[in-house]
Amino acid sequence: MKKMKFNYLFVLMIGLLLVLSACGGGKKGVAIGPPASETNNVSQLIMKAYGIEDSDYKAYQEGFGDAADGVQDGNIDISIGVLGLPAGSIESLQASAGDVRMIGLSDEAIAYIEENSGYKRLTIPKETYDFMTEDIETVTAYAILMGNTDTIDEELGYELAKSMIENASENTHDQAKQMTLENALRGAEGLLMHPGAKKYYEEQGLTVDNEVAKLTATEADRKSELILGTGSQGGTYYPLGGEMAGLWNKHIDGVNVTNTETGASVENLASIRDGHMDLGMSVHVPALQALNGEADFADNGVPNAAFIGHIYPEVIQIVTREKTKIKSFEDLK
Repeated sequence: MKKMKFNYLFVLMIGLLLVLSACGGGKKGVAIGPPASETNNVSQLIMKAYGIEDSDYKAYQEGFGDAADGVQDGNIDISIGVLGLPAGSIESLQASAGDVRMIGLSDEAIAYIEENSGYKRLTIPKETYDFMTEDIETVTAYAILMGNTDTIDEELGYELAKSMIENASENTHDQAKQMTLENALRGAEGLLMHPGAKKYYEEQGLTVDNEVAKLTATEADRKSELILGTGSQGGTYYPLGGEMAGLWNKHIDGVNVTNTETGASVENLASIRDGHMDLGMSVHVPALQALNGEADFADNGVPNAAFIGHIYPEVIQIVTREKTKIKSFEDLK
């Protein structure tokens, strides 16, 4: 009888350990973005700003679409996204879950992030989403288009930049309205400028002070099939990039641009470097790091990527659900 009782308790303890292991030992689950993505990088920066160690939470390296599903299902407590404002994926999450909460960043965390990156403070107005009851403090950067100087010749760079501005009204994505001449050079500071893009912007009366990239691409050997790196299907890059590609195909003769799902900024820039991609959407912060051979690009920079145009402001948006009772990153400690 004693032996049976001992065996029962042993099995019960093993079962409890397995349950705790599956649940991360009671740790909160945080979606920090796919590996080699800017979401992943900025998530790590946020954690450092709060003094949160890897052991303090269970990391999910998911794109925002899959992460939002996890938040809805209750398998993920917090999801960090680098998204346009407002983000359709967050609106969809609220429509499904009904109790979404936006988490802001503290003044101290924002100061740390600004000091250690190219991100800057931004206030998300409470009117942005119907579930918000107060303004939220966060940080922002810019989404930009980078071109491969080995495959995007001067005339093609000109046409790509021109189409982004002059055909943006045909793009139905919410963020397309940000692709204006007034915004065209946002995020370009410190980057090499594609000579074709420079030519177009200067024709429109803009002053371009950037160093101009040297091209090996020529119109004579232009590829007819081009690859555009975007991001995860649940984020902003993929659907927006799909519409951009469609408009290029409509308005630029002789090329067919195909958008492809990727891990976003870092992967896109590395793919341009390695000759696997012709165009890539990126946050301007990793683009600078790629040019300078820093962070993910230490000792392996990307000298063949040049700025073609601004796409939209990238805003760090962090969501949870009311039922998690999480109000701040401090609650992860």
